[in-house]
Amino acid sequence: MAAITQTAAVMAVLVQVWNLVRVTLVVPLLRLAIFLSLMMTVMILVEKVFVGMVSLTVRIFGLKPEKRYRWEPMRPDLETGHLAYPMVLIQIPMYNEKEVYKLSIGAACSLDWPSDRMIIQVLDDSTDPIVKDLVELECQKWKSKGVKITYEVRDNRQGYKAGALKEGMKYDYVRECDYVAMFDADFQPESDFLLRTIPFLVYNPDIALVQARWKFVNADECMMTRIQEMSLDYHFKIEQEAGSSTFAFFGFNGTAGVWRIKAIDDAGGWKDRTTVEDMDLAVRAGLEGWKFVYVGDVHVKSELPSTFKAYRYQQHRWSCGPANLFKKMAKEIVINENVSMWKKFHLLYSFFFVGKIVAHTVTFIFYCIVIPVSVIVPEVEIPQWGVVYVPTLITFCKAFGTPSSIHLVIFWLLFENVMSLHRIKAAFTGLLDAGRVNEWIVTEKLGDAHKPKNTDNFQDSSNTQPLMNKPKKTQTNIWQRFYFSEIWIGLFMLSCGCFDLATRQQGYFIYLFLQGFAFLFIGFGYVGTYVPGS
Repeated sequence: MAAITQTAAVMAVLVQVWNLVRVTLVVPLLRLAIFLSLMMTVMILVEKVFVGMVSLTVRIFGLKPEKRYRWEPMRPDLETGHLAYPMVLIQIPMYNEKEVYKLSIGAACSLDWPSDRMIIQVLDDSTDPIVKDLVELECQKWKSKGVKITYEVRDNRQGYKAGALKEGMKYDYVRECDYVAMFDADFQPESDFLLRTIPFLVYNPDIALVQARWKFVNADECMMTRIQEMSLDYHFKIEQEAGSSTFAFFGFNGTAGVWRIKAIDDAGGWKDRTTVEDMDLAVRAGLEGWKFVYVGDVHVKSELPSTFKAYRYQQHRWSCGPANLFKKMAKEIVINENVSMWKKFHLLYSFFFVGKIVAHTVTFIFYCIVIPVSVIVPEVEIPQWGVVYVPTLITFCKAFGTPSSIHLVIFWLLFENVMSLHRIKAAFTGLLDAGRVNEWIVTEKLGDAHKPKNTDNFQDSSNTQPLMNKPKKTQTNIWQRFYFSEIWIGLFMLSCGCFDLATRQQGYFIYLFLQGFAFLFIGFGYVGTYVPGS
């Protein structure tokens, strides 16, 4: 009996302490977090509505790039013949791309452009000797067919992709070229790619970059690739189109684009100070006054990461790099005298702050922390417009990028909230210049390697080594497959959902159960394509 009385007394003290901490600390902090979250949510809504209206206007009035800029088809001259075509360098950087190296090389060599006015440069940083031999043999095969193709290697991987591209620009034959097209190893341009993009650069001397749209060969492979397609379609169809149409500026996507070499030189060339060398170059070129044009009608096929592990690595790089670049270039943007105040405001506020910092922060803090905690703090309430109406509008603004997948919007929302955990960690890693800020892990491409196929036509499969140099791990397979940060957050959200259902019954439990199970589902590895040993 005494033990029960003592336990009750201890519990009473704990309740009093919790009530004191809740009133004096938790409630004020939570109210501040709600205020900041609502403010950031409105900022995102305004931004989404603006770019959406711009994109809609472009579509309604048919304001295609060919109408905004001079564009004429390329034709051989009667006197000079093929010399009327400018010299184009095509760079294909790759690293242990055994499954897909033939795709980009074959597509580049098949481009409809005079063979004597095009140089293909394969920049191979592979560390797997078997892969290097295969890539070199592929280059020799096309060279024997009369294609001007060079196979270039380095004795180190300094600077990763940026280092390879920078090194590639140093060769003497590059001086002959006016423009450079870039394709990652899994990208397959259509044969008319140069014919449709180069004229923008030839007839508009103030244009530095022509960016094409990505299309995905494996979008229907699994739910995760469908969700990625929705996000990237919005990025290209809405964000890139709006940036091109209003400010003649957007972030270079690192591939499926053509640059004016003079613009690269004016901007200071490739730099490896962040993991987003493409965005770094674009911002510097934009500050020099160069214009960019996005051509959404030109599609380049590519592959989406279909394993969750590969997707996490990719999203870390895509979230950490921009935040780190923002930190390093903010002052440079402010003091720049080559562009208008309006463009500088767009760069600092819309492009970087809202797009690369606020979006990641509010998604995780508000939807995965503030809302669940508010359930167990009765003194705090979130206005309905902030927790229902505004988020719904933002969600549908983004979902309209892929109308055919609108029925997947709930799954897309839950998945994006889970990924916000990794994006906010990566963004603050970049802002603080800490930890994994310079981590560069090449996004693993599976090609058809994980699908049943006839192996008679595929040699060397038994001798193939891992595509990426990964440290050996001592964990068992179960530890490698589970993602414990997702599991813990999932359990936290389910607990808050149970509390709401049992006590306050505000209706949050519906969202908390769905989001909690989404975290657990992903945390236990049931998302994407599972490849044993990956």
